[in-house]
Amino acid sequence: MMRSTTSEGFFEAMYRADQDPWNFTGSDYELRRYHAVVAALGQQRIHFAVEPGCSVGVLTEMIAGRCDRVLAIDISPTAVERAALRCARFPHVSVTHQSLTDVTPHDADLLLLCEVGYYFEPAALQQLTAAYIEALAPGATVLACHWLGHSPDHLMHGDQVHQILHGMPGLVHEFAEREREFRIDRWRKATP
Repeated sequence: MMRSTTSEGFFEAMYRADQDPWNFTGSDYELRRYHAVVAALGQQRIHFAVEPGCSVGVLTEMIAGRCDRVLAIDISPTAVERAALRCARFPHVSVTHQSLTDVTPHDADLLLLCEVGYYFEPAALQQLTAAYIEALAPGATVLACHWLGHSPDHLMHGDQVHQILHGMPGLVHEFAEREREFRIDRWRKATP
């Protein structure tokens, strides 16, 4: 059983207390980070994107126009409700209430791992990522973006998350961007 530092109850309490607990919709930093993530995808058309930990759906909304299908997932029912409202005008976007450990991105050609990796222990993140990679379509893109600060509910630093992803078999590194507050890396799933 994979363990994370936070539970559905932890996140749900945060979203019930504050509609946008990390200010994803209004923070200049968060919006700059989201724009950097979208830019790091390049110009490719995405057939099926999976976004675990979608929160209130700001990034989901930003990528929706470039995708034929999006599956956005969050552990908080309140976050899912808010993300679904934000993305309601996109019939090809599904927002579901699930744990990251219950998701298998079958045949997705984009996996977004943004601000989620440090909630897992290293071995659990490796196990989760290996299952995700196996389910992805050949040649799929994996893009990760994590904050480089410290938080008491994180089991790992953002750099450690990306080091684990760099060590995953079956991924070819294609792109890196590092700013003072966050880093982005992009990989391609190797084709057999």
